[in-house]
Parts: sequence; C-alpha cells; structure tokens
Amino acid sequence: MKKNTFFMFALPVFVTALWLPTLEAQLVAARTAPERKIVGGPYIVNAGPQRAVLMWLVQTGEVSLGEEPGKAAETVPILKAEKIVFSGLKPGKTYYYESFPGEGGRGSFKTPSSGPSQFQFVVFGDTRTRHDVHRAVINAVLKYAKPDFVMHVGDLVADGLDTSQWPIFFDIERELLRQAAFFPALGNHERNATNFYDYLDAKPYYSFDWGSAHFSIIDSDIENVGETQAQKDTFWREQTNWLRMDLKGSQKAALRFVLAHHPPMTAVERRQGDNPHMTALEPMFEEYRVSAAFFGHDHNYQHYLKDGVHYFITGGGGAPLYDVNAPPPGITKKVESIENFVIVNVDGSNAHIEARKVDGGILDTTEMHQ
Repeated sequence: MKKNTFFMFALPVFVTALWLPTLEAQLVAARTAPERKIVGGPYIVNAGPQRAVLMWLVQTGEVSLGEEPGKAAETVPILKAEKIVFSGLKPGKTYYYESFPGEGGRGSFKTPSSGPSQFQFVVFGDTRTRHDVHRAVINAVLKYAKPDFVMHVGDLVADGLDTSQWPIFFDIERELLRQAAFFPALGNHERNATNFYDYLDAKPYYSFDWGSAHFSIIDSDIENVGETQAQKDTFWREQTNWLRMDLKGSQKAALRFVLAHHPPMTAVERRQGDNPHMTALEPMFEEYRVSAAFFGHDHNYQHYLKDGVHYFITGGGGAPLYDVNAPPPGITKKVESIENFVIVNVDGSNAHIEARKVDGGILDTTEMHQ
C-alpha cells in the first residue's frame, strides 16, 4: 500500500503535484492557529468513476452580536469549507485517505462501478431538529447497513443560513460520512443558502450513474429560488427540461431513481395538494420508466405504487413527526408516522428496498426487477 504524509490509498492514484503542499500548508495552519478548528468532516462528495471531492469544514473565527457593547446575545461561527479534488481514480474501487492527524481524519470511499454490479445505498432526510433522534437514526444506519453511498432528501439543518447549525449536522453524521460518499438534495430549510453549495460542493440539480443504475437529483424548493414569480417559473422550466433530457438519456440504465425534497403525493391531510409542480412530474416519471423516487418534507414514512413507479417518503430523520391521517386510495402500500431510513440493495437490474425503524425493525420491503 502506497503511503504519503497525509493520504493512504489502496490503489495507485494519479494526483496533481500541487495538492500535497497545498494540503500540508492548510493542515499546519489548522494545528497552529488557535482560532481555526475542524468542525466538520472529512466527507466525500461528488464521487464519480474517476473523480471525487474530499471536504472538511473549518471554523476560522466567530462574530458576536448584542444590543450593548461587550454584551453578546448571540455568537456565530465563521466557517470555511476546504476541499481536495482527487482525479485519475479507477471505477469500482475502494480508496482510503488520511486528511488530518488522528483517527477522526481517516476514512474511505468507493468509486462507482460501471456496468451490472452489486452495491448498497441508504436514503433518509429531514434531520434538521431533534438532534438526539438524528443521532439515533445515524447509529441505526451504521448498525444495519454498509452503504457505498448515502442520499439525503433535504432539510439537513433547520436554517441553512445559520452557520452554527452545520457543525452539529456534520458531528452527528461524522462516522457514516467517513465511510460512504454523500449525495444530498436541497430542502426548503436550506433556504437556498450559499452554505449548502459551499459546504457540499453542490449544485441545485445533478445526476450520476452507479453500476447499471441512474440517479437524478432535483431541487423541488421553488419558493426560495429567485425573488419574482417569473424567476421561479424560469428556474423550474429549465430544471424540468434538464430532467427530461437526463431521463431520456438514461434509457440504457437498468434502474432509474429520482431524489427530491417535496413529494408529489402525501398521506398528511393538511399538506395534500401542496406541491402541484411535483405532481406534474408524474407523467414524465412514467414515460421514462423511473423505478423509484425518494422524497422527504413529510416527517414520517410513506410508500406508494402508481402506474409502475414506486414513491417513497423517508422524512423521519429527526424533525417532529407528522400524522398520516389520509392515505391516498388505490396507490398506498404503507404509511406510518415513525422515524425511519431506507436501505436499497442493487444487484444488476434488480433492487431490494427495505424501510427500517430506528430499532432495526423492518417497516416495509419492496422487490424491483427490470
């Protein structure tokens, strides 16, 4: 196994020569400057067959705010995301890294395999509050799953503009994200804040392939996009056109999965009809034979089968639970007001999906075959 000062890899990796000096300077600064401390990570985002991004979150200082001099009512951390881009990787391989000194800086990740293969991913969301519950969900994932990557359906934090909330999120998710790549969707509680994009090297919508499956992640939070209705309409039209072309171009994939925050249907009576822009996407999902779509926003578990497409709502990651008091007739497979996460095992063109409770109990299982 080849080893250098900061990174260990199980396989040869071609890296830019400037990376290591740059990283070394950053790490020395983190150790010697008392105002700097690592408050999130390390974690891998945007993992592709030949490229991945390693990130960590640093607190470089803080700002206090109060109504009288010297009397702070609030102290807000100043955070900076730092990253290293790995390139020249090989598909379907496991890589090991050391990002900063100590066990907490070590981790591993897998690159997507190409062609039919076996892999596992986990989906959950709405982790914004009740941090003890969020931690229990993550501990359960670590106990009952070994995902190659993790997908989050949005509302990572309660207010994406509040920098003090992000270190809490990354602290709770630390052990999981040290062993699985992270693919998030934007929730309404992220407020379309630049923090979401900066801390996760994220885009509002994107797609990737893993094995023989294709994944499309979209931004369903049109209320926080732009200031005018015309701007919101333009964004949604452009994104919808992108999604259509993305799904159309994935027809050779054995499985197609879509991820977004807002669901097109719900068993929460007071929220029914809230997301007509998402409901309007159902014919597109059917036309391009989407295997399953995953959502959050409603804090519970819901599963529907409509015109050949499975719809899962897995918003039980920590936010206060909502009742499921009006299941849509004819399409409902399972609804329950409970904390949960979803494990998906893919084997070539087949998928086994199981929703689990925090205690590991199985809520629901689904088999998919091409």
